[in-house]
Amino acid sequence: MTSTPPARDLDPAAPPTRDLAGLALGAERSRRPRPRHGAHAATPSGQSPDRRGSSSSSSSTCKDFLRKFVDNELLTASLEDWFSGNSQDCGFRKPSFEVPFDLTELQSFDYALEGVTFQQLVRMPNALHASTSDVFEATAHLALEDFLHAGIKGLWEAFWGPEEAMPFSVACIHSTSSRFYPAEKAISSGKLDGVCATAVLLKNSKHSQGRWDHIVVLALLRPDIGMVSAQNDQRPSPAVLGEALFFALRVLLSRSLSRSSTVLRNSDSVYVLLVDSQFGGVVNVQGDLNKLNFDSNNVYECAAEWIKKEAKITVSSVDRVWNKLGNANWGDVGTLQVLLAVFHSMIQFCGAPKYSLDELATEHSSRLQCRRSERHLVDRQSNNGNGLFRFQQRSHSPEIVEVQEEGTVDIKPEEILKLEIGSIVLMEDSSCQKSFQINDIRTESEPPIYGAIPVEEPTRSYLLYVGSSPSHLEPAWEDMNSWYQVQRQTKVLTLMKQRGISSRYIPQMEASGRVVHPGPCNKPNSSGSCGHPLCSTPILVTSPVGETISNLIRNGLFGVEDALRCCHDCLSALAAASSAGIRHGDIRPENVIRVSNGSRPPYFVLIGWGHAILEDRDRPLMNLFFSSTFALQEGKLCAASDAESLIYLLYFSCGGVCPELDSVEGALQWREASWSRRVIQQKLGDVAAVLKAFADYVDSLCGTPYPMDYEIWLRRFRRTINEDHGKEVDTSS
Repeated sequence: MTSTPPARDLDPAAPPTRDLAGLALGAERSRRPRPRHGAHAATPSGQSPDRRGSSSSSSSTCKDFLRKFVDNELLTASLEDWFSGNSQDCGFRKPSFEVPFDLTELQSFDYALEGVTFQQLVRMPNALHASTSDVFEATAHLALEDFLHAGIKGLWEAFWGPEEAMPFSVACIHSTSSRFYPAEKAISSGKLDGVCATAVLLKNSKHSQGRWDHIVVLALLRPDIGMVSAQNDQRPSPAVLGEALFFALRVLLSRSLSRSSTVLRNSDSVYVLLVDSQFGGVVNVQGDLNKLNFDSNNVYECAAEWIKKEAKITVSSVDRVWNKLGNANWGDVGTLQVLLAVFHSMIQFCGAPKYSLDELATEHSSRLQCRRSERHLVDRQSNNGNGLFRFQQRSHSPEIVEVQEEGTVDIKPEEILKLEIGSIVLMEDSSCQKSFQINDIRTESEPPIYGAIPVEEPTRSYLLYVGSSPSHLEPAWEDMNSWYQVQRQTKVLTLMKQRGISSRYIPQMEASGRVVHPGPCNKPNSSGSCGHPLCSTPILVTSPVGETISNLIRNGLFGVEDALRCCHDCLSALAAASSAGIRHGDIRPENVIRVSNGSRPPYFVLIGWGHAILEDRDRPLMNLFFSSTFALQEGKLCAASDAESLIYLLYFSCGGVCPELDSVEGALQWREASWSRRVIQQKLGDVAAVLKAFADYVDSLCGTPYPMDYEIWLRRFRRTINEDHGKEVDTSS
């Protein structure tokens, strides 16, 4: 995907970015035609020499003006009195800006987009305003790039149709170069500091590097736009607005110098988007540049006069574009304003769309009526069909309607898979069939974990995981929790076995396969399904069996010795896995069990390896209470992330105060406050000094690339447990 890194604030202490003018003027020089030989070469057809001279003179004056118009702070300073209402030009009143779009227009646009599916965003901005973080800057730039690309792609396919290739791209604008390039290239080449804006560009095969006059819409990424606007009647601050006007005028001047008729006829209006990691707004500037005084000796005063007296400026409110988790709110007012500005900009360069906004908006009524008809249809049906999903008749109609298809297998309701205590499950693997009897339900979570005993060996006990049957739902709708718990965990445990990882603190895979259901089975192949709700349901069987920490805490059975042994045993598991490049990624009380073997001391096993990180593209499961700080911020693990999650598990298990967390931002703030005030270290210090020392060690590694020194801490925990309790720690693996 081609994207644009959002713009950064220009350093006030830095000299003016004089090369900004060169971006447009350099491109203008490159496209200047060479004179031909002959009497009529220099005079376009139908144009007199005098008119040609006048046009050339005007173009030269504009270029000189643009060459010197390079510092947005000087323009903002020239507009300061106007912004504050201390100028005669505004009658000593602050300027009042109208909005570019009224609510009726936004509502129609919302109706038109009702059936539009925008591309799923992979990269999302950080929800915290950590503008001093280089990682934040890079993430936000990539996220803005993805958002703009997804927006223009969705709009193009909805209004112009997917048949024609999209004529737009997204790229960064660098303040010291005439080139436009993707955010990833700016980041990899170390040029992120020079990125001043992000642009949607009109593609041009002759100028693949991009030009200023081909900018369709411009986006400025500036920190704290939402926070500042909240103190300014939901409007951008004068500094941000001044910068937006500066870039808007630069784009209009560059368009006025273009030799393209399409670009020239759009040299009187431009949209500028203002965004941070959560909020966004729109600024539209319209005006006749023929009324601008091109005095190259006084460019900023002339530009300010034109803005105050000749330009029509509309400014939208600043509203939320991304939610606190970083997902784009495609249907909210903030996002609709940004998309509508992009839509109008696309029309400027591509003309009227194939499907008009009103045409798509009118389909809202038919879609609404269709949904109502479908819901009414459910009321009239008996609901006694043979589908796999059965809806109970209610006083109101359900929104989701089951479509009865011919050929559906006639299944009796009691045959749908329900594992209860005493149930027998027949499993088939690659070599044989095995039977297991369910003797208890170990967890109350969804999907549950069962305790089972093999029918052939009733003295042994295992943990049994059951996945979702492919016949219940289409693969895209399959229950992902059970997929991670069964299929993905099977893959991880198999990989561990192949790589020679053997530790008593990591579960051992005893068997894996698929359920064998009663009755005939006519599935087409070994990996297919015959349609029976039990057919091809995946199963994973592991050992040993134990009690989860969550159950121990609930029953008041987790003590000091348990905390020390749990930390030692989980570190042993993490050390063994990390030797093969595997990280757990989902440490929480439900994923640690205590195993008791009669006379031998109990030990802890780290289970739930379905979300393990095997390669860089894998992403950990997000948990507001137990995920590491780096995982919440970046969506991936650092070397100490699992250890940090283990610290949180011990902290809460030992009586630490459980905060009310409902957002990633709140979770990050709680972590920062708890670590900085040493709340976590002190709580663990009340349990054992070694736990406090270990917490300090993990705190020093959080977010860094430095590896964990597992061995030294395992030795310290073994020594502490042996000295304090006189019991040997089993280190066999």
